[in-house]
Amino acid sequence: MESSSKGLLTQVTQFWNLLDDLAESNPEGYEKFIQQQLKEGEQLCAAPEPWLCLQTRILKPKEKILFINLCQWKRIPAPQSNTHPVPLSIGRPEDRSETSDVYTVIDVAYNPDVLQAAEKDQVKKDQLIQMAMKCIEEKLQFTLSHSYSITNFRIKGSIQRMKQNLLRMQTDPTDLREKMKKELTLEQMSSAVSNPDDFQLLLPKDEVSSKTRCLIEEISSTESQVEMKEPAYELKIVADQNEKPLKIEIKVELPGINSASLCDLSVSEDDLLIEVPEKYRLYLNLPESVDTEMTTAKFIKEKATLIIIMPLV
Repeated sequence: MESSSKGLLTQVTQFWNLLDDLAESNPEGYEKFIQQQLKEGEQLCAAPEPWLCLQTRILKPKEKILFINLCQWKRIPAPQSNTHPVPLSIGRPEDRSETSDVYTVIDVAYNPDVLQAAEKDQVKKDQLIQMAMKCIEEKLQFTLSHSYSITNFRIKGSIQRMKQNLLRMQTDPTDLREKMKKELTLEQMSSAVSNPDDFQLLLPKDEVSSKTRCLIEEISSTESQVEMKEPAYELKIVADQNEKPLKIEIKVELPGINSASLCDLSVSEDDLLIEVPEKYRLYLNLPESVDTEMTTAKFIKEKATLIIIMPLV
């Protein structure tokens, strides 16, 4: 532990020395680097904004209704030019249910400039929609219906859920020192998509005929597709003596799990997601809006059970 701390301290010291040297030898480069970090930090913190929602169907491997949330997100780089590939990011598919209907939701993010350019151009808008559907088929090994409709709502689910879903697909940021070295040697750096679950699609300059094939380039993929089981759970609404609902209590059984650190819990006002990598995944629509700040969770090791208590708003 001591050697690890010393190593980290050494790296931090080297980094600050590198910044000091840059500030003295190249003030303009230093200012440019700092401004770039602030700009990227703002982009990373910004939430995706809904653009439109599509309804179509998954035909294979299992027929199901599919909603595709198209959103704009500053975290996604813009294409370098009209002839360069258009980056986009696809979130994990989430199965949801309302009454007896079961459907799937998939989030797709583009850079805001890309969607704004298509706002008044129906041909470009249709191209972006077709590209998103083609990417989903390629990445998830789905067969989708080629017919779709644009819903009268812009998003299926909550923005918080969409952001959490898309953030899970982002990789760790590039090493800052390496990034700064590149800034020193290149006057202008082109945006690179480092997310292994991002795809790039080439937008044609002219109108695309039905016979034209879109170019799909997967940058890289190291994440194996592992099917995760839905754990057994119990959900109940706890009320007071006057039968006024006070809180939601959920008990989730996680056999084989012996530590809360293995569980990834995300809660928004209207939904909940629990994931244990390569083992379990549970997504629930909550029957009432909850107070996320007052939500608590505890793990009972002897019973391998996670208990989440969510006060209602």
